[in-house]
Amino acid sequence: MALTKYDWILAIISIAFCCSAFGNGANDVANSYASSVAARTLSMKQVGFLSAITEFVGAVALGSRVTSTIKNGIIKISRFEGNPGALILAMSCAEVGSASWLLIATKVGFPVSTTQTIVGALIGVGFASETPIKWAWDDGSVSQIAASWAVAPGIAGCFAALLFGTVKYSVLERKDSLKWAMRLIPAYLAFTASMLALFIVVEAPTAPSLEEFGAGKATGIILGVFFGSLAIAYGFFLPYFHRRLIKEDSRLKWWHIPLGPSLWSDDPYIYLPSKDTEIVTDHYKGATEINDASSLDSPAIEAKDSDNKSADTSALEQGENGRTKGLRQRRKQPDREPEEKYLDPVAHLQLLHPSRMWGTMKYILLQGVTRDCITFGSANLKAKHALTIRYDNRVEHLWTYAQVASAMLMSIAHGSNDVSNAVGPWSAAYSTYKANAVDSESAAPRWILAIAGFLLGAGFWFFGYHIIRSIGNRITQLSPTRGVDHHNACCGTDFWTVHVDRTEHASLLKTER
Repeated sequence: MALTKYDWILAIISIAFCCSAFGNGANDVANSYASSVAARTLSMKQVGFLSAITEFVGAVALGSRVTSTIKNGIIKISRFEGNPGALILAMSCAEVGSASWLLIATKVGFPVSTTQTIVGALIGVGFASETPIKWAWDDGSVSQIAASWAVAPGIAGCFAALLFGTVKYSVLERKDSLKWAMRLIPAYLAFTASMLALFIVVEAPTAPSLEEFGAGKATGIILGVFFGSLAIAYGFFLPYFHRRLIKEDSRLKWWHIPLGPSLWSDDPYIYLPSKDTEIVTDHYKGATEINDASSLDSPAIEAKDSDNKSADTSALEQGENGRTKGLRQRRKQPDREPEEKYLDPVAHLQLLHPSRMWGTMKYILLQGVTRDCITFGSANLKAKHALTIRYDNRVEHLWTYAQVASAMLMSIAHGSNDVSNAVGPWSAAYSTYKANAVDSESAAPRWILAIAGFLLGAGFWFFGYHIIRSIGNRITQLSPTRGVDHHNACCGTDFWTVHVDRTEHASLLKTER
């Protein structure tokens, strides 16, 4: 009980931990799903629900492999022997510094590395406490971690270029691209499934290291998954794609994939048919088209339809320069900004009126996943997007399934790897507080991983739209074929960094004897 006088510091680091995990989710989860949103494969609401599940699964099921203790990696904890209160204070300062920067960067739309953030915070603590910092090239040193920051983007960039190059020259640039896409999409779906198998084989909580498991067994499992997925793709996905894209049957949606071979027939039974007349989504529907139309008119026109019907009518009658079409497109958009959708209609009511309270509640809970993160009113951006080569939307649609699967895998990898950035310092402080001494063997409790996993998803739900906007169509116009290669490249890089974290510098956020 000697450390009870530090209860207030433990309370501060616990709050900072929550903010750090929330900021981590708001900033880094967007890396997994930004291209899916920008390519119109998934909506923000769909991504919100998916990220809550995948981040939680990654943190709780796989995070313990990376988040177990804080070792003498960045700073030498032996400096605090005999003074556990100082270690609790040091870890609190690192957590507060990391959380503050993540929240500020997310608010202004800066995509930052949460690992770099916590490493910088720990280095700052080392300077302030005159603790030796491990600069030399050694396991868990700052040098090795910094090197991974340069190597990982290079690997991801080369891998993404290679993957997209194969899709571009084997499918997209062919004369009959849809025919070649139908021939090759099963292989790409199977490749995505094998990437998932690779990650699970190596990162499952009960799995031994890759060296102990054996390369032969791992290769056998991955090849088995590849060929099994290939058979499923030919048996179920290919008939579905043929019926929907070749026969142009708009009744079909993803939930009809289990119908499999029956879809080859001329008149198959379709349960729960879709009423949507759209065969495929226009994945290139401009990131500037809608906002260009809105820029011609005051936003108040849409917000005050009831007061400006005559103005709208006269505006709609003007046909020059495509103005009429633009205004009609603007009017057909079902999702206005949440302020317009939830707050403006009830703004005239009293503060405690049930309708106004309900509108405010919906705004608080949904404002993060009902914002337009796809379109931007920028002439410069429109000029850049005009240079983008646009491919057949039917071909792009074939890659949406692999894109979603790889995005979910990337999110699980993020949850398992980056949860340590928030949990690590807190775990060191908490275990030291409980042991009344500097604890060098302090596995993170499972319940704190569950809390962190929930906060990662919540961070994206409420705050992640800032980063989705920054790294989506603002960098380049995205489509499913471009997005899935980005995801697979990042998944491979995440696998590499997680493996290195466990075998070399997992010490950043853990301690082991």
